Amino acid sequence: MRSLKNIFFIFLLGLAGGAFAQLPRLRVSDDKHFLVTADGKPFFWLGDTGWELFHRLDKTDAAMYFKKRSEQGFTVIQAVVLAELNGLHSPNANGDLPLAGDDPAKPNEAYFKYVDTLIDLAAQYHLYIALLPTWGDKVFRNSWGVGPEIFDETNGYAYAKWIGARYKNRTNIIWVIGGDRSPREHSHDVSIWRAMAKGILDGVGDAARPLMTFHPQPDGTSSSSQWFQQDDWLGVNMLQTGHCRDTPVWEMVSDDYHKTPAKPVVNGENIYEEMPVCFNAKELGYGSAYDVRKSAYLSLFAGAAGHVYGAGPVIWFSEKTDNLFAALHTWREALNLNGANEMKYVRALIASRPMLDRVPDQSMIAGEGSGAAERIEATRGTDYAFIYSAYGEKIIVKKNKIAGAKLKASWYDPRTGKTISIGVFDNNGDLGFTPPLPKPSPVPSEKEDWVLILDDAAKNYPMPGTP
Repeated sequence: MRSLKNIFFIFLLGLAGGAFAQLPRLRVSDDKHFLVTADGKPFFWLGDTGWELFHRLDKTDAAMYFKKRSEQGFTVIQAVVLAELNGLHSPNANGDLPLAGDDPAKPNEAYFKYVDTLIDLAAQYHLYIALLPTWGDKVFRNSWGVGPEIFDETNGYAYAKWIGARYKNRTNIIWVIGGDRSPREHSHDVSIWRAMAKGILDGVGDAARPLMTFHPQPDGTSSSSQWFQQDDWLGVNMLQTGHCRDTPVWEMVSDDYHKTPAKPVVNGENIYEEMPVCFNAKELGYGSAYDVRKSAYLSLFAGAAGHVYGAGPVIWFSEKTDNLFAALHTWREALNLNGANEMKYVRALIASRPMLDRVPDQSMIAGEGSGAAERIEATRGTDYAFIYSAYGEKIIVKKNKIAGAKLKASWYDPRTGKTISIGVFDNNGDLGFTPPLPKPSPVPSEKEDWVLILDDAAKNYPMPGTP
């Protein structure tokens, strides 16, 4: 009989060995517009931006962060190996630098073992890591980067091949090339990023083909599709719709959604909660829960397969004393901001109906609003529809746009995840629905956003969040 000590040791080995194997690999759906697990189950990319995770957090803080975000419904954490905030010359929380002499061919094993540890720890909290091998300032520094510039096509390929091989058996990784940089004209940037993508693929080798995307720069108009739409390695298009208020995010999502070849779209960086709006806190204030909520619903209903939230203090794990993005709260305090807690409701809504049936469809409504502030956005499946009114404006639904002789209608509150039953209606004429605005003077206004749920009444779909 084995000793208790040996049994316990084998148990620990099992935990260690299974930590990075417990999550199913991800792939693109058959129709190329969504993400699914290896066995075809729908996967919703609800991301949080934690760029400096590997650089600034110790294991205790990382575990606390993962636990909180998992409880809030997030499924993906976006983080960078060679970090932005002087990541080559400022050590991580354990005192380790990533490279010897800024040489990508000389990785520091202690640094990367800690990256291993946090990737595996994330898996234990059922979180995928959208992993950037490097921030973009290591390719070109630009005005908002520290650098130094260390990559070219040759060493970029070699480093990416090495890191791809290192993590080829981790099933909870989504690879992200780039890092807040869009390729410059008349430069080698595109070649360097392509070399890195090829390096990752060659490093992974015979393991399952990895899911990969590209993170462009924050100008509010950038998408990976601008440079890499025809590249086979690009499995998912990623947008950066910028940090200004009332950006028409649906236009960029729709543009990528309809490109060929078809690829899923994720809004990978948009207005962040408690980050200076347009980088101008003095005149424009900080992003609110309403701002980030609106960007999420408008992006997803326009066809996005996923959405990424961010909070100014959390993206760099900042204290109030060391970063203007953390002027209102520390990163620990900011984990509990309203917008972060409300993201689980959009996930619950999308997951409550057949996710892979969903398409954007503005033809089912009469009137879209006059801009982002008053936008009405519609998405539907075969026998259901979600329609978002950003300003609490009345929604006019055209007849016979979804299946069912009778339609069950409900209001969904994106602040609380609660539903209000409206009733059952014949599906043979246009229908008008006015959101449940505050009394005694119910008028549309900012922050009175609502979602109309329409179902084929015969389906008896449960409300979001109902077991």
